[in-house]
Amino acid sequence: MSKVKFELEFPIHASPSMLYQYFATPAGLEEWFADRVNSRGKLITFIWDDSEEEAKIITKKTDERIKFKWTESEGDDSYFEFKIQVDPLTKDVAVIVTDFADDEEDAEEAKMLWQNQIEELKHTIGA
Repeated sequence: MSKVKFELEFPIHASPSMLYQYFATPAGLEEWFADRVNSRGKLITFIWDDSEEEAKIITKKTDERIKFKWTESEGDDSYFEFKIQVDPLTKDVAVIVTDFADDEEDAEEAKMLWQNQIEELKHTIGA
């Protein structure tokens, strides 16, 4: 079964290098994304209350993007990615979140979850 891909764009008033730390380091991710984050090389464990999820870092480019793949979804093309985009003219910074859901209904739920998570990030960094 193919998954539904979606992208969300969030303007954030922060420098790309600062933002990248919140996406690419366990300490940064713990500030807004998960209760605890453990890293063993490219394998990242995200811990929330009673649940634990593992993801692998697929690609990363400092201050630009990081892409993760949940280990439980090895058999499909899904991933989630944080991409930092800077407008060349205005220098406005935006974060583009790409993720996948099982269907349109799950995608709507996931979009709301990401909006809440990014609001938490903005609150954390004072943006």
